[in-house]
Amino acid sequence: MARLRVAGRLVLAVLLTLAAATVGGPAARAAETATVLSERWLDARTVDLTVRSPANNRALPVRLLVPAGWSRTATRTWPVLYLLHGGNDDYTSWTRETDIEQLSAAAQVLIVMPEAGRDATYTDWNRPNGGPNAGLWETFHLTELWQVLRSGYRAGDARGIAGISSGGTGAMTYAGRHPGMFRGAAAYSAPLNLFDPLLQVVLLRTAAENGDDPTAMWGIPILQQDNWRQHNPVDLAANLRGTSVYLSSGSTGLPGDLDPNGFWSPVQFGEVPVGRSTRTMGDRLSAAGIPATVHLYLNGTHSWPYWQRELHASWPQLIGALGAG
Repeated sequence: MARLRVAGRLVLAVLLTLAAATVGGPAARAAETATVLSERWLDARTVDLTVRSPANNRALPVRLLVPAGWSRTATRTWPVLYLLHGGNDDYTSWTRETDIEQLSAAAQVLIVMPEAGRDATYTDWNRPNGGPNAGLWETFHLTELWQVLRSGYRAGDARGIAGISSGGTGAMTYAGRHPGMFRGAAAYSAPLNLFDPLLQVVLLRTAAENGDDPTAMWGIPILQQDNWRQHNPVDLAANLRGTSVYLSSGSTGLPGDLDPNGFWSPVQFGEVPVGRSTRTMGDRLSAAGIPATVHLYLNGTHSWPYWQRELHASWPQLIGALGAG
């Protein structure tokens, strides 16, 4: 018996040693501090950072748009607005596809556009090694990157967040999972109900097409339903009390006034379930007594011209929530 107890202690000691020595373990890496590996200024206000993420054991790009008068050595700080990209895109999309530089010229706000992988799932994957786009994205964006912004770029306490398509899902998920963290949140054409059959299929297929294991995110939807609900915006709606919310989407998927070239494909009917989920989210907020601006327009494709228009429409609300006008 004594030998068994000694053997047991030896096995436990070996296991603990191996666990402590697993350099690739995400929990161990998350305790480290993110660092800026490089900084490249594109113009007077736009700078691209390469940030080493210990949680993900890799370097990730982030684009910043600093306000007029910003200085690394300033005594003041600035409120922060995250802009999240959609699926099959990257951190450059907002400056490439919108006039955010001109729109924000007079706003005293630090705009942060982080990378989130081709899936743009904005979550800590159950299995961070589940593919090239899997990872601990929530940890990177809300903990590691936040440390970088606070320590090196004069980020203040006030945060807002907005996103297009799956980036909008991420905006509402982050705000719902962290009540009080964001003063304002906006989602443009975002799938806001992960249990809508069509939207769920699109989410899983996108991950698979990008070489990732879809079940590595939150598990199998039927079997790990609780975990999915913990990341589902409509299930998190009640947590948005005190957050200034803006939601918008088309509802028919048909070409609208910002589709002058007439290009259209049946894929654009995806805006129909997106619009349905936006309406459901608005209803959930209303039932909880949480005020929100909900703009459901009829025709209009799942595309940047509409998201730019909605960015402009929501800008006063977002900036007002941050006190950065």
